[in-house]
Amino acid sequence: MFKIYKSTENGIEQFTEVVNSCWINIVDPDPDEIARIKELGIPSDFITYPLDVDERPRSEREDDGTLLIIIRIPVYQGAVSDIPYSTIPLGIIVNDRLIMTICKQECDVLTDFANGRAKGLATGKRYRFILRLLLGVASKYLSYLREINKMTELVEDQLTSSMKNKEVMELLKYQKSLVYFTQSIKSNEVLMERLQRMKIFTQYPEDEDLLEDVITENQQALGMIEISNTILSSMMDAFASIISNNLNVVMKFLASITIVLSIPTIVTSYFGMNVSIPGAESPFAFLEIIVLFLVLSILTVVIFVKRDWF
Repeated sequence: MFKIYKSTENGIEQFTEVVNSCWINIVDPDPDEIARIKELGIPSDFITYPLDVDERPRSEREDDGTLLIIIRIPVYQGAVSDIPYSTIPLGIIVNDRLIMTICKQECDVLTDFANGRAKGLATGKRYRFILRLLLGVASKYLSYLREINKMTELVEDQLTSSMKNKEVMELLKYQKSLVYFTQSIKSNEVLMERLQRMKIFTQYPEDEDLLEDVITENQQALGMIEISNTILSSMMDAFASIISNNLNVVMKFLASITIVLSIPTIVTSYFGMNVSIPGAESPFAFLEIIVLFLVLSILTVVIFVKRDWF
């Protein structure tokens, strides 16, 4: 996908041709789109780096002033995925004519920018645009973290009465997501500290304040992740014990039922022996045997209940 946008008096509008001070949003480009990007004077490496899902956050500048910034952004891969929330690289390329974003898949933050949901966005102010994008990414981390916390709370309610590993495995999926988030946010933080040392991002007081907000938001996200990860690890240890305890309770109940049900078998087996036994000539022998094993069974149940074995 190759789309061109530019801020006008009416907001963000889409163009068909590349113009000065525009923003080009590229998602998973095909060979034709990559060739079109190269025609704009963008180095080949700057195009391929962000498409590598394992690329780490960093910045790189060419001799002609073209700047590449790579950050890790959060993405939602679906509840059925082994890792519901993960991260992928987003490349931001800036030169004296335009700003370009390259990503392997669509990003919610860029979608909001393209739909005009970000107020006061100006594609001509390229470095401020980058800072707004970084702030949006940090905010998206916080948003996804809140969703993860809600999901783990739902799983927690199910775990209290569970005897299977399904809920524990569900928690493990979200713990994997937190690991990806932790590493990505820490790497983003190192990148932002580098940007803070670049004069181009601190030329204006508004940009400097915006960069401070980005760093603060990123640190807040990192703090939330560390807390959530600690709580989730403790929950998994606790609920593993709960599941084992729930299973022990069921086994204890089944063992008690087995003992109670074995009493009639023992009694009837005794009176069913082919030898002389007391009461064999009684006309009420059958009822007496039934009353006997009922009394013994009830007595056993009372003892088990008092000892909390049932």
